Amino acid sequence: MGQYVLRRLLIAIPSLLGISLVLFTVLALAPGDPFGDLATNPNVPPEVALALRAKFGLDDPIYLRYLHWLVAMAQGDWGFSFASRANVDTLILQRLPTTLYVIGSAQLLALSIAIPVGVFAATRPYSIFDQIANTLAFIGFSLPTFFTGLLFILVFSVKLDWLPFVYSTDIKGTGIHWVLEQIRQAIMPVMVLGLFQAASMTRFVRSAMLDVIRLDYVTTARAKGLGQATVIVKHVMRNAMIPVVTLIALQIPAVFGGAIVTEQIFRIPGIGSLLISSILSNDTPVVMAVTFVFACLVVFFNLIADVLYGWLDPRISLR
Repeated sequence: MGQYVLRRLLIAIPSLLGISLVLFTVLALAPGDPFGDLATNPNVPPEVALALRAKFGLDDPIYLRYLHWLVAMAQGDWGFSFASRANVDTLILQRLPTTLYVIGSAQLLALSIAIPVGVFAATRPYSIFDQIANTLAFIGFSLPTFFTGLLFILVFSVKLDWLPFVYSTDIKGTGIHWVLEQIRQAIMPVMVLGLFQAASMTRFVRSAMLDVIRLDYVTTARAKGLGQATVIVKHVMRNAMIPVVTLIALQIPAVFGGAIVTEQIFRIPGIGSLLISSILSNDTPVVMAVTFVFACLVVFFNLIADVLYGWLDPRISLR
């Protein structure tokens, strides 16, 4: 197992290098200048603006700038934010935990809904429960997150005044009160992301279960006198979860994309809102670092999915 993980990490290095090269080239060729405001600011002398551009290498060739960025990243220097006047790694580390907390909670909510509902619907195909679950799933992944987010705000914040619609990092209080307020303000963004993911996962779990439940070995297990619960849990679910794990791994980029929109709606100070504000201000060092962090997280979650394959199906050898 350890050798397999190490080998996959080594394979991921060329992928991340390729991703970083494409991202850096696109951002370098994109219109806009991080120091464009300095050129029009009468309080900044032209020689100072030129000195700053030379310091950060903005007039160097693209390949040379990329090599400088790559060497600096390898040394732990993620760059300097022109808009925030702070180190990029400091900005990301301040906001990344909030994003991971919201995304992680949403994924747990999606799995806790999709797996039991999908399994129960597959064991009773075309029943009333199955039809209701399918209808709700179609509605769930047909509605975009920005629509459900605004709908939740209108109902639970404006009409009922139950939940705050602005995410706050400065909650007054300590102990259990602070924990409850953190949970309370995270309910709506987590529900928006979680229900959207649960809708598509439910359909996929149901389909995977129906494919496995018709196989001969399942019929043999039932002929041996095993109970329905034992057959479903020990013989059907484990094999049916392999394509589900693949789906979850492939949906990680979409999850981060949805998180960017959700963070904007609920004013969550996460890495997604940092990315949007940096794009609007042409803060290319932050945009480059945030997108590269997203790429690293996608590669990491795909590695976890590959490891889970071997645990779910012992026939898959991690060699």
